[in-house]
Amino acid sequence: MTRDRELAAHELELRRSGFTAIAGIDEAGRGPLAGPVVAACTVLTALLPISGIDDSKRLSPKRRAELAIEIRSHAAACGLGLASPAEIDELNIYRATQLAMRRALAAAQLRPDIVLVDAMPLPGLGLPIESIVGGDARCTAIAAASILAKEHRDALLCELDAADPRYGFARHKGYGTPEHLDALRRYGPSPYHRRSFAPVAAALERA
Repeated sequence: MTRDRELAAHELELRRSGFTAIAGIDEAGRGPLAGPVVAACTVLTALLPISGIDDSKRLSPKRRAELAIEIRSHAAACGLGLASPAEIDELNIYRATQLAMRRALAAAQLRPDIVLVDAMPLPGLGLPIESIVGGDARCTAIAAASILAKEHRDALLCELDAADPRYGFARHKGYGTPEHLDALRRYGPSPYHRRSFAPVAAALERA
């Protein structure tokens, strides 16, 4: 079985069971110290005529960018949802991720028959939902969403880097690399940092 067919296998079973519009939702940016958490939703009404879709972490930046363009062209609907650093601090990262996912589904503006989510419960949608551990490596719709979420978040962090180049956001995308932690110690947190995350809280105490 090819990788493309392997990823599509679960969705094919769902289609045989009568589901025609299948939404996949995934997020990017739960772990970083800065920037929003970004969720994406892709709604598929047919198998995508695209080869090479996979978990965004398995793809090169160049290939991920190419696939993102193709996904937007061929998916029945796509949506993005964000939760800001302030919302993450207020809600916690888990609940903020759920909020971003709900926003992504709403932004897709096409009500699916079923929602597939990567390892995250999302109750109260009024739709059938499956939370699939490792879903971005097991389902086409979730993998496609992971690509869109990663592409969008990386672009946002490059914009933050242009606005404030002290922290190197374009290079580490907000993760707690030695470079980033050193910049936090030197400059303190920016408005883009998540103050509830321990390294940022520690930098605030030193300020």
